[in-house]
This record gives sequence, C-alpha cells and structure tokens, in this order.
Amino acid sequence: MGINGIGTAGYPLTGYTARKIGRSAESGAVGFMETVEEKAAQGKAADQDEKAFEMVGPNAPQEVKDAWMEAAKEVNANGMGIRGNGMMSHISQMMVQRLNKQFKGETENIDILGNTVKSAIQATKKALYDLERPIVYMPRSIEVQQACIKEGEFYRAFLEKLEKL
Repeated sequence: MGINGIGTAGYPLTGYTARKIGRSAESGAVGFMETVEEKAAQGKAADQDEKAFEMVGPNAPQEVKDAWMEAAKEVNANGMGIRGNGMMSHISQMMVQRLNKQFKGETENIDILGNTVKSAIQATKKALYDLERPIVYMPRSIEVQQACIKEGEFYRAFLEKLEKL
C-alpha cells in the first residue's frame, strides 16, 4: 500500500480515498448526463414549439413565427399547450379557436393567426380574453390551472412581441 491509500503493485484502493474518488467520478458522470438530457429536452421543446406554430399559423409571416418562437423560449411554454414530450397539457384557447373552425366546416384552412401581424394580434387577444373570461366554470386540476397560467404568460409575451413589429 502506498501513501494516502493509493494502491501500488496491483493492490486495490481502500478506505477514504477510494470512496472519495468513486463519489467524484459518479457525480461527474451524473452532471454530464444531466447536461446531455437538458440539451436534448431543449431541442425537443423547440421542435414542439415549431409544430405548435404550424398548427395555428402556417400562412403567417416569418416575423410572426419569430415572435412566437421567442415568446415560447422566454416563457418555456407555447400557445397550444404542447410540452417537450409532444403531449398536450390541456386544451388551449388557440386549440379551441382551431376546433371551432373545424366544427364550422373549415377543414381546408385552419389558420388561426392569419397572414398578417394584425391578424395574429387579433387572434392572440381573443385567445387571451377567452382564457381570462371562461364562458362556463369548469373545475380544473392543479396541473391544468398551472398550464393555463403558463398559457396566459405565453399569450402576453407573444402579444408584446407582435405589437413591437
């Protein structure tokens, strides 16, 4: 056995130093893996934000899309309630607008944001108004209430960015 528990001639490390080395190696690996998972999740979230935008604004100008993506990144949510894993947290107001168009027979063009900044502002204001003033009271779980709060934050951030254009 060498100095400070460092093994020599093939003897295994024992005692305090061996445990310390093992813990630091484990914590380094965990930190690295967490970083990799976080980066992958960010990429997935950006993809979901883009998919959400395409559901409501396929004909919107690029500046509206840029505002949507900035707001989604800033708030860590998008206007459709689509999470990084692709699942919906709840039925968002933009989704309600989209479904209303489908119920009225508009299956070809389910574009909510329109093709101008002004039309995107109108649609976002309507979604925010409807979110803050529901027609009927429905009890909601804590998770849905939190998702609705995030949805409102997204609409406000998106609206702020649109109004600056």
